[in-house]
Amino acid sequence: MSEQQTSAAAGPAAASAAGAGVIDLLGLLAYARLVAFFRLAGDAELAPTLAGKGQLAEIAVSEQANYRRLHDRLRELGADPEEAMRPFVVPLDAWHARTEPQSWLESLVKAYVGDGIADDFYRRLAELADLETQALVRDTLVESGRAEFVAAQVRAAIADDPRLAGRLSLWARRLVGEALSQAQSVAARRPDLAALLGGGARESAKGGAGADDTAQPGDLAMVSRMFADLTDAHTARLEAMGLSG
Repeated sequence: MSEQQTSAAAGPAAASAAGAGVIDLLGLLAYARLVAFFRLAGDAELAPTLAGKGQLAEIAVSEQANYRRLHDRLRELGADPEEAMRPFVVPLDAWHARTEPQSWLESLVKAYVGDGIADDFYRRLAELADLETQALVRDTLVESGRAEFVAAQVRAAIADDPRLAGRLSLWARRLVGEALSQAQSVAARRPDLAALLGGGARESAKGGAGADDTAQPGDLAMVSRMFADLTDAHTARLEAMGLSG
């Protein structure tokens, strides 16, 4: 048997071993990183300085690379990356539509605070998956370059016009509320993803009128509690930008 045939034959078994919840997590992250690439590339065009354009362009390129790593890992697990991402297109697109920035500074705060708390949530979910998934998710959610750039830009803007602090703080709080709503919406639609919070993916029901295609109330409650536990990182991001909670 050729190496390609061996890989193809191993694919379904690998996907089964990974669990439906892990495939969901990687599909969610892959689409999130793909959207982040396009959004950051668009934000780079709006940057008021050439240095800002270059910085955001570099961050956008890193997001594309992260998308490719997640895409390739889904392939390795025998999953179709496009099919794995498809369930998350509507909820993530809706989140971005509800949180459309109205200014350059709002786009920066969203890239740092809104995406940051969502990434914290993804990271916590990954901690309940296998070690390889944990490592991959951790590596694709590194935000240090973005954090330093955004914090410096926002602090400088507030120093020039202190009145911006109140408006941007309100915007940051709205982003967090919308992120919680997004997480609950996704978990409600993807029970295997929500079931990771119980320590492992639930086996998907296969066909039949009795198939359970919604998350259990306990799983959704754990999603809410997990987000409530992420406030420390959120507060640190606000402080780094010179904003209050």
